Amino acid sequence: MTGTPFRVTIIHPCVGRHIGMEKYIRTWKMEPLSAAMVAALLPSDVERRFYDDRLEQIPFDEPTDLVTISVETYTARRAYQIASEYRQRGVPVLMGGFHATLCPEEVLQHCEAIVIGEAETLLPEVIDDIRHGQNAVVYRSSERPALQTSPDRSIFHGKKYLPIRLVEFARGCRFRCDFCAIQTFFNATHSHRPIDHVIRELKDTYRRRQLVFFIDDNLTSSLSQAKEMMRALIPHRIRWVTQTAINVAYDDEALSLMKRSGCQGVLVGFESLDAAALGQMNKGFNLMDGGPREAMKNFRRHGLRIYGTFIFGYDHDTEATFRETMNFAREEGLFIAAFNHITPFPGTPLYSRMKSERRLLYDSWWNDQRYRYNMIPFRPAQMTARELADRCVQARREFYSWSSIAQRARHTVNLRDPWMFMNYLIINAMHQRDVEGRNGLPLGDANWQSDILQSEHAVAAAELLREKQHGPL
Repeated sequence: MTGTPFRVTIIHPCVGRHIGMEKYIRTWKMEPLSAAMVAALLPSDVERRFYDDRLEQIPFDEPTDLVTISVETYTARRAYQIASEYRQRGVPVLMGGFHATLCPEEVLQHCEAIVIGEAETLLPEVIDDIRHGQNAVVYRSSERPALQTSPDRSIFHGKKYLPIRLVEFARGCRFRCDFCAIQTFFNATHSHRPIDHVIRELKDTYRRRQLVFFIDDNLTSSLSQAKEMMRALIPHRIRWVTQTAINVAYDDEALSLMKRSGCQGVLVGFESLDAAALGQMNKGFNLMDGGPREAMKNFRRHGLRIYGTFIFGYDHDTEATFRETMNFAREEGLFIAAFNHITPFPGTPLYSRMKSERRLLYDSWWNDQRYRYNMIPFRPAQMTARELADRCVQARREFYSWSSIAQRARHTVNLRDPWMFMNYLIINAMHQRDVEGRNGLPLGDANWQSDILQSEHAVAAAELLREKQHGPL
């Protein structure tokens, strides 16, 4: 209709919700940067609204012409519930995100159109097609886009997120870890934004004493580019954290630049202390140059706090694996840590191997109504699935106990900055509360009682997709 703007509703789905659940998990309330990127990519004459399923009720009856949902594996079931609500009302749904690329045939059953791969070069075209009633069903990105767009954070106004500013410098990672869906999605490639764009975004959005989180899958996947970016950060005196592989611990120049540019700490995927497990996950490089304890010495020497992540359930893991890992995490004074079971995400070598070995307990655990967060979706080799789940939870309880928090607080690197020490106490207390809050969380909203709709075009579209399949990008 002439003069009527095309209306797009952007939805960020939650992972799941218990019946009667009122408050959502606090540590999961970060700004969803993917939604802000979609908003930024929409044509200027499009009217946009944004709803975060973790924070607010979605007004399904509010008039709109299109709904966009970025789907992750953990949010897939809830995304399909939301899509069903809109499609019952005759509103078309566009889906993209990691899960749409990893499981396109499945996602096609729940939407009118799908974006496979990165959306930068495709979304304006898709929106134009849909608003003129001429859309294809499948849109596929054929190459890595130039990362020129900054997110539109205006959609976050009035929403109560954690006071952490999320910024993207680079996407992808060159490592091919067995369990990682990132390497599948990006085909083990890495790309980064122009550094001047990142600096401009920080100037426009950074607030004094705010913590910036560079959400890159591995900020130092290209060390030369990362160093260039850190040099550019030095004059701006920001406080930031990020994610990196362990190899950066053996580059003194990189560690020095991190500290000088305001880095407060890094997430490091230690994953395991066992050589056999690291070999099975294709991550033997974690033992380079003395391994995790030597890496920790280097990080501490430069005053960098460490968020260590560990995964359990590989074929050599036993009860002793948990004790060795816990001793390491406490003795080395990790700022925070994650103790998770391995999760066979679709599209990963791990998933393919477990499927071929007939060890998966569900055809697709992310869609199964019986599955709950922290349940084990496969048969471990050295213990039962229940034992593995219980030991992961017990590890979290011990690490975030007050005695452990006090022990780790005594490390100089955690004490030396009063502002970061205050954050240490707050963040550890939040994680302590959330140990039980996440346990047993259903995937999807347990309060939702309707049937999930499936697309009539799904079979034909899936056949077309198979004919044109040339990899994930």
